[in-house]
Amino acid sequence: MARLFVDLTPLRASKPYRRLWSAMGISNIGQQMTAVAVGLQVYELTDSSFMVGLVGLFQLVPLVGFGLYGGTLSDAFDRRLVGLISALGLWACSVGFLVQSSLGLESVAVLYVLIAIQSGFFAVGNPARQAIIPRLVGRDLLPAANALGMLTWSVGFTIGPLLGGILVATSGTVTLPYLVDVIGFGVVVWAMWRLPKLPPIIIPGDPVPRAGWAAVKEGFVFLKGKRNLQMTFYEDIIAMVFGMPRALFPAIAAQWYGGSVRDVATVLGLLAAAPALGALLSGVFSGPLGRVRWQGRAIVISIVVWGAAIAAFGGVRWLPLALLFLAIAGAADNVSAVFRSTILQAATPDEYRGRLQGVFTVVVAGGPRLGDVEAGTVAVMFGETVSVISGGVACVLLAVGLARAVPSFWQYDAHHPVP
Repeated sequence: MARLFVDLTPLRASKPYRRLWSAMGISNIGQQMTAVAVGLQVYELTDSSFMVGLVGLFQLVPLVGFGLYGGTLSDAFDRRLVGLISALGLWACSVGFLVQSSLGLESVAVLYVLIAIQSGFFAVGNPARQAIIPRLVGRDLLPAANALGMLTWSVGFTIGPLLGGILVATSGTVTLPYLVDVIGFGVVVWAMWRLPKLPPIIIPGDPVPRAGWAAVKEGFVFLKGKRNLQMTFYEDIIAMVFGMPRALFPAIAAQWYGGSVRDVATVLGLLAAAPALGALLSGVFSGPLGRVRWQGRAIVISIVVWGAAIAAFGGVRWLPLALLFLAIAGAADNVSAVFRSTILQAATPDEYRGRLQGVFTVVVAGGPRLGDVEAGTVAVMFGETVSVISGGVACVLLAVGLARAVPSFWQYDAHHPVP
């Protein structure tokens, strides 16, 4: 029975990893409370799903540029320092959200600017944080460490939206969620400060790694022909762009389930939390994931389940059943994420991990933002129901079609990682 539950070995084996993991778990709750608050603010100011979807666009552009460049910083400099500076920047953005709410600015433009700056700091820091993990725990513990990491994200995505919705509903303002985010990111700054120095590993005879766009190009040159690594990106893009209806949640809460402002805020929190609750449960029972050998197959199957559950969610109007489908989708997405991270970390040499984690950041964080724009645009043209169902169906068809086109990914063997 013990092997069914999440493997805690990385937490026992590495004190720095344990400290970082704990801090990220706390900050994730504040981040997701902020995500709910921003969505509510934009929707209240504009009464438009499209404008909420544009939040994703303002996040996407900095993610692409800074994510790729930030990956080169992680390969060229001490990853602890890169992570610390980015954490300080993210904390400052959290303060900015709190200040604009406290002053009652009611400006969508200010929100978009803060979102863009926050996205840029995240894009720089996330490759460093992810590239640090193999140095702290070793390759054998990567599946367990990634499952634990996804567990903290799931806790944040579960508790954060619920607390955000409750705080907004009870206080009538989004200020309190922003305050929690400020406190949470302060803990991350402390955790990054306490990490050991993590300078680049330079093999004798190899050139000293440098940051810059030339290094970005080197990363893409390495990635060329590495079909298994490429597939981890392609499959995730399909799932997030066509399957994620997050930008529609404010409109769905208001139009499908209705009620008072308090009711809508509560339903919105439940909708946002349901996928994370499913991911949380799959994370708690993630013990068997460390023994999965054919990880490419697990990714494809998980994405098919994700898309089917999202399509089913779009066809129901009974809230408990809708939340169940979202929870199933979240559980499937969590399994996919664990194996995508593991393949990328295990099959990539350390000197390229920062750069490929930069690409990973662009895909993982940028995909849902494109999905926000796609979902919002289709909803404006055909309505929320068509947007959700068509996205889920497209996700299933494209995931299966791509897997058939690249059979090596279906045969990926975790015992013999091949990029």
